[in-house]
Order: sequence, then C-alpha cells, then structure tokens
Amino acid sequence: MNNAIQLDWFEVSNVNEVDSPSLLVFPDRVKKNIEILKSMLPDVARLRPHVKTHKSPEVTKLLLESGFTKFKCATIAEAEMLAESNAPDVLLAYQAIGPKAERLAELVKCYPKTRFSCLVDNEVTALHLDSIFKKINHKLNVYIDLNIGMDRTGIKPGVEAEALYKKCQSLDGVLSVGLHAYDGHLRDEDLSERTKKCNEGFVPVIAMQQNLLHSGCNELVIVVGGTTTFPIHAKRNEVVCSPGTFIYWDKGYHDTFKEQPFEFAALVLTRIISKPTADTICVDLGHKAIASENPFDKRVFFLNASNLEPTGHSEEHMVFKVNGQNDYQVGDVLYGVPFHVCPTVALHETAVVINDHLAGGQWNMIARRRKIKI
Repeated sequence: MNNAIQLDWFEVSNVNEVDSPSLLVFPDRVKKNIEILKSMLPDVARLRPHVKTHKSPEVTKLLLESGFTKFKCATIAEAEMLAESNAPDVLLAYQAIGPKAERLAELVKCYPKTRFSCLVDNEVTALHLDSIFKKINHKLNVYIDLNIGMDRTGIKPGVEAEALYKKCQSLDGVLSVGLHAYDGHLRDEDLSERTKKCNEGFVPVIAMQQNLLHSGCNELVIVVGGTTTFPIHAKRNEVVCSPGTFIYWDKGYHDTFKEQPFEFAALVLTRIISKPTADTICVDLGHKAIASENPFDKRVFFLNASNLEPTGHSEEHMVFKVNGQNDYQVGDVLYGVPFHVCPTVALHETAVVINDHLAGGQWNMIARRRKIKI
C-alpha cells in the first residue's frame, strides 16, 4: 500500500532547504508554455518574444532550443544577455538616447554575430543614432515606433511617420526596416471587445505600410502587440508578434485573458514569521520581493491559503487578516502567484529551480541589472 503523501504541483518536498522570500521557477511548465505559444502561432519566424519577464539566459536557451531566433527587449542589459546567449536577432524596443545609444553601438561591435535594431519615433533620435553608427561604419536597423493608443511613446501613423521612415532610409548610419506598434492599453476581459478595438487600432498601421510600399520603399516588417493582444494579431499573416508574460504567466493575466491557456511557471515562496494578533499573520514577502504597484489585494494570490485578506505591506513584511479560524503557525510556507510577474522577477537576483517537487539549482536574472558589462 502506497502511503506517500500526494503533493500539489507547486509544493516543494525539500522546502526546508529553501530560504524565503524566494522566487521559484518550474522548468517543465516553462517548456509547456513555450509549446502552447507555438501551438497558437506555429511559425516561430513570426514570433519575437519579449525577454522583460524572465531576464534569464537559462530561459533564453530554452527558447533558442525551441527554434526561436528573434527576440525583443527593453534595456541594454537585456540586449547584452541575449547576445551573450547567442541570440541571432535582437530588437531593443526602446529609444536609444544619450549614453544608451553609445552602449548600443558598443554591443554591435562586441557581438557581431547578433543583429541588433531599435526604435525611433522622432528625427532627433534618428540623427543621434546616425551620427554614432556612422563612426563605426555600421548601419543600424530601426523600426518606426507608432502610437496606436497607448500614448506612451511613438508617432501617430500617417504622413509625418511616413516621412520619418523615408528619412531613416536616406541616412548613412541607420536604416528603417519596419514598423513597431504596441497596444498594451487594450485589456478588455471580453475578447470580442478587445478584438474590435485591436483591429480598429491596426487599420492605420496597415495603411501606412501600404503607402510606403506604393511609394517605392522595400518590403517592411510590422512588429506588433504584446501579450494582451497576441491571440488577435497572431491571426494576421503579415506581422511578427511579441508576447512576453506567457513564459511565466501571472494571476493578473490569468484572470483577465482567459482565452490564453498558459500555466503559472514562477511563484514566490514566503513564510509566516509572526502572529501579531489572534486574527492576523505576517509573512516575509515585502515590497522587495513582490511587485507592489497594485492595491493590496492585487499583489499576490496564495495557492495554499484562500482565507487571507491583506491589510498592510512594507519593505520586508506583508500582513494579512485571517478570515475564520487562525490555524496558521509561525514557519508555515505559503506559495504565491504574483499578480504582476515581470517586476516581481526583477526584484530577485536568482530563482530556485523546482523539478519533480525538488528544489535544486538556480536560474539567474542577470538582465535585471542596469548594466552587465557594457
């Protein structure tokens, strides 16, 4: 007779060897999420996953082994991590201004096997990049960053944007090769409503592409969307998609984007360190261990504790009211799903690897740094 205790998927059998708070990663689930992504858009040539979520060479290796060749990032450190991992094609989805442009040029010189590109949404940036890359006799590929409603960066699709595209084609140090459009502001839980808004926002992007082609520009690529609109853009044959959160998934996206079947693959582990009153507990999951930009009740969801109501949060502590009998003990372990996994990962230098319920080894979020070498 088998008397072994059946563990839930997230439980760690040697948890007493894992300090808290810690980030846990589950490689089997990461691999499954990669396969789910490929099932939603089988042509990996049309996928340029964003690495801002994992920031890890170990995950990058898994993606490379799965056939991915194009990647997207937001910082020079992320770009360097990708190049160190031998990623063939890296898009820095950011405006390279000031020293950042010089650092990008240094990356180009140090990693000749990686093809780098970045975003431009104004002539000042274009000319700045042009002057830097002319000095190293290199023509940097750039994508015109289009504002299709996010109102964060980008130029509105239209005549001015088309003129900027053509300007970048005429320079010696940069070359416009495509358009970039991010619609992360579309977060409707109703997929049909999100689809309607997404399609409306994409109309001027296609119109701009066609205008440029008709005016004699060479074939140009459209890199579009993120996780929120990925299932919609994935149906367009003419675009490259850039989801990122899929790799680990989180509670926020799980609750809102139910049409996406990704699994939780990264958790935070925390312990109860105090029972300050009869109906409260305190855990060691402070601001420094979990993303804290959301309200208290939208920061962490515990898989093994459903009766906790967050009442306080500070740098090293998080306090909960216990609704019902307070049977929790000091030292109890709680497994939490971050509501926002990307900035949560950025708070941890390393993640504990969990295979078959056993903790052993680590993954390194080296790209959480502002600077690695360059």
